[in-house]
Amino acid sequence: MEGLLPRVPGGERVKGPLLLGVRHHGPGSARGVLRALDAAAPRTVLIEGPPEGDALLALAADEGMKPPVALLAHAVDDPGRAAFWPLAAFSPEWVAIRWALVHDVPVRFIDLPAAHSLALAPDEEGEPADGEEPGGGEDTGGGGAGRGLRIDPLSVLAEAAGYDDPERWWEDAVEHQGPGGSNGTGDPFAPFDAVAEAMTALREEHGDGEHPRDRVREAHMRIQLRAARKEFGDDGVAVVCGAWHVPALAEKTTVTADRALLKGLPKVKTELTWVPWTHRRLARHSGYGAGIDSPGWYGHLFGVPDRPVERWLTKVARLLREEDRPVSSAHVIEAVRLAETLAVMRGRPLAGLTETTDAIRAVMCEGSDVPLALIRDRLIIGDVLGEVPDGAPAVPLQRDLTRSQRSLRLKPEALERDLDLDLRKETDAARSRLLHRLRLLGIGWGAPTASRGSTGTFRESWRLRWEPELYVRVAEAGVWGTTVLSAATAKAESEAVSATALAEVTALAERCLLAELPDALPVVMTALADRAALDADVGHLARALPALARSLRYGDVRSTDTAALGEVAAGLAERICVGLPPACTGLDEDGAAEMRAHLDRVHTGIGLLHDGGEGRGRALGARWEAALHKLAGRDTVPGVIRGRAARLLLDDGRLAEDEAARFMGLALSPGTEPADAAAWIEGFVGGGSGGLLLVHDERLLGLVDTWLTSVSPDAFTDVLPLLRRTFSAYEPGVRRTLGELVRRGPAAGGPADQDDTTPGFGPGQDETRADAVLPVLRLLLGTATTAADAPMPERPAPDVPVPERPALDVPVPGTTAAHAPARDRPVPDAPVPDVPATEGAQALSPPDAPAPADGDINDYAEVGR
Repeated sequence: MEGLLPRVPGGERVKGPLLLGVRHHGPGSARGVLRALDAAAPRTVLIEGPPEGDALLALAADEGMKPPVALLAHAVDDPGRAAFWPLAAFSPEWVAIRWALVHDVPVRFIDLPAAHSLALAPDEEGEPADGEEPGGGEDTGGGGAGRGLRIDPLSVLAEAAGYDDPERWWEDAVEHQGPGGSNGTGDPFAPFDAVAEAMTALREEHGDGEHPRDRVREAHMRIQLRAARKEFGDDGVAVVCGAWHVPALAEKTTVTADRALLKGLPKVKTELTWVPWTHRRLARHSGYGAGIDSPGWYGHLFGVPDRPVERWLTKVARLLREEDRPVSSAHVIEAVRLAETLAVMRGRPLAGLTETTDAIRAVMCEGSDVPLALIRDRLIIGDVLGEVPDGAPAVPLQRDLTRSQRSLRLKPEALERDLDLDLRKETDAARSRLLHRLRLLGIGWGAPTASRGSTGTFRESWRLRWEPELYVRVAEAGVWGTTVLSAATAKAESEAVSATALAEVTALAERCLLAELPDALPVVMTALADRAALDADVGHLARALPALARSLRYGDVRSTDTAALGEVAAGLAERICVGLPPACTGLDEDGAAEMRAHLDRVHTGIGLLHDGGEGRGRALGARWEAALHKLAGRDTVPGVIRGRAARLLLDDGRLAEDEAARFMGLALSPGTEPADAAAWIEGFVGGGSGGLLLVHDERLLGLVDTWLTSVSPDAFTDVLPLLRRTFSAYEPGVRRTLGELVRRGPAAGGPADQDDTTPGFGPGQDETRADAVLPVLRLLLGTATTAADAPMPERPAPDVPVPERPALDVPVPGTTAAHAPARDRPVPDAPVPDVPATEGAQALSPPDAPAPADGDINDYAEVGR
C-alpha cells in the first residue's frame, strides 16, 4: 500500500496483544485477519461485540448457520428496544470467530454489554437509536464514519493520499491488494500496523471524534483486554475491532480510571439470539446501516479465488440473459478489456466497481442506465438471506411462527414475491389465516394486493417479503401470547376494548373474520354494538358500514357464523338511510366531495347486504332507494351528490331513462348556476363508466352539449376545471367517440332512435360506397375477368382536347419514356369525364382518377395494382 498508507518499518512485531484494526464488513480486512491469525496463532481471540453473546458463539460452527446473520439483543420488558450486530461472510469479525472455533481457541466479545447499550438513551450527538447496532456496525473504523462521528476517518486518509472518493481509496489501499501482504513484503501484520499508525495520528488530532460514548466502550474493552492478557499472556491475545478503536486500546490507562467511566451506567435485562440478515440490510442507506454500499460486490471479492473482474462480469451477463437481454461471451470479453483499460487510465491497481460498472453500461447495456438498476439491485446489493440453526434461542412466538411456516411451506425470503391463494383449498386458507394474524400483530411479512384474473371472494393475492427487523416485531408481539393464534386473539380483544371510533372497531371486526379469531369476535362484537349505539354521526356510520359488509362477505367464504355481525350491519344501514339526506344539506365543496365518497361506499355495502333479496335485505334495499330519490330531487343538496344519487339509481335500474333525462334537464337549466351544474355533471357522469353512458344515450350527451354551449365566457372559466376533471377520467377511446358524436351533432332533444341509428354512424346504409368494394373482392377471389378480356366501355367525347399519346406496347428495355408505366407518366391537366363502374380491371380505377386515352386499357390494370 505504498503511497496510500504511512510506511512502517519491517521486522519483528512488537511484543504485546495483536491489535487488528479492521473495517467492519470489509473483505480486504477479512482476508488480512485470516492471514494474521494464521501467522500469530493466538491462544484467545477478542472481538468487538456484546459480551452477552459469548454463549451463542458456538452456533457459528453449526452447519445450519449461513451468513449474513446478526446478533439480536432486546430488552426483556420492552422488546421494541433492540439492537443488531450484523455479520456477513466477508466480515472480519465473522472470519475471526470461525477461525477460533476451527482451531479450538477461546473467543469472546469485549464491547460494552448490551444491557448498558440498550439502557443508554440516544443523545443529541447522533447516538444510535433503538433498533440500530450501537456497537458493531456504526463505527466503521477504517472504513466509514459512524452515525455520531463528525469526522470520517476514511475521508481524511483518502484526502491525504490524494483521493476524492473514500470508497475508491479504500479499494485501492486494501481490497485490491494481493495475498502477499503490503508492499510485496509478505508481512501479514504490515497493513494493520499502517492502519494503526494512521488512526493514531487522527485520534491525536481529533480525539474521540465528538462521539463521547466511544470513551465508555473503549474503557470496557481495555478492562476485558487486561483480563485476557493476565490469563493468556501478552503474546497470546488477538483483538479484532474497528480500526478507530486501536489507538485507544493501546493507550496506557489505569484500571481505576476505566472503571470510573463505567460507574453508574443504566442497565436493563436483555436477551440475545442469532437472526438471519440480508445483504440489502448491510447497505448503508437501507435501514440498519453497516457502512457499505455494495455488499454483493464485496461478497464477490471475498469469495472468488482469482480473476474477480472476469467472474463478476460473467455473473452480470448471466443475469442479463435471464432477463432476455442479448448478451454474448463477446460482450463479456470486451467489457473485461474496457474495465482493465479504464483502471490503467485512472491509475488503479485493479479494476474496481466503478470501472466494471462503466464497462457494463457501455458494452452490455448500450449506454442505458435502466439495466444497471437491475444489476445494482440483484448483484451489487443482492437479496441474500442468511439462515440460523434451530438450536438458536428464540421467543416462543418465533418458534410457533417457524413451525407454521414450515408446515404451510411458506419460506421467508428476502426477495419480494407474489402469492395467489385459493381459499377453497385448506392449505391456502391456512396461509391466509396466518398472514392476516401476523398483520393484526403488526408483523408485516405480507401485504394484500388486488387479485389478478379473478374478482371472486375465494381468491386472495399477497406480496411477501421478509425483512430482518420483523424478528423485532415478533419479539414485541410475544407479550400477547406464545402462539400466533393466542397472541392475535389477545391483541384483538385489547384493541376492541380501547378503540374509541366506530370505524376502528368495524375494521377490527373485519380483520378478526379474515384471521379467523372466533374467541375474539364476541368481545369485538360487543364493542361494535356499543359504539354503534352511541355514534350518531352519519359520516362515521358511512365509514364503518363497508367494512362490516365485506366482513359478512368473507365470513360466508370462510364458513364463519356472522349472524350477530349481520344484525349490527343492518342496523347501521337503516340509520344511514334515515340520516343521510339531512346530513347532505348545506355542505361546502370539500364536504360534498367527502360525502360523495361515503355515498359510493355505502351503496356498495348495502348492495352486499341486499344480495339475499329476502326479508330484511329487501326492505333495506327499498329504504336505500327512497333515500337516493330524496337526494336526487332535493335542491338544497350539493350538485355533485344529487348527480351521483341519480346515477346510482340509473345504474341499478331504479330510475327510468326519461326520468334521468328530466333530472339532467333541471340541473342544466338556465336558472342553475354554472358551477352547480358542472358539479352535477361531475357527480352523474364522473368516473370511468360515465363516458359510456353518454356514448350510448345521445339525449344526455345533447343536454350536456347544449348546456355547455350556452355557458357565458366568464362562467366557462370557472367550470372548466370541473369539466376537465370529469372527462379526463374517461378512456381515450371513449373520449374520441364522444368527440365524433359532438362533431356530428347528437340529438339535443327527444329520444335517439336506438334501433335505426348506431352512435358514431350515419342514419342509413350507403349502397354506392358498399358496392365499390365488390370488384376488389372478385379480384381477390379470382372470379374477376382480366384486363385484356374486359370490354371497353363507350366513352363520350371529351369537352376538352386530350393530348395524344402513343399506343402502349410491351415495354422493352431502352424504350422511350412514353412507354413507361402510367404511374411514371405526367398526368394530363385536362379534365376527363368519369368512367362508369364495371366489372374487371377498369372498375379498379378510383372515381376521381384521370381517364387514359383510348386504347390504353392496361392503364386501368396498372391503377388496380
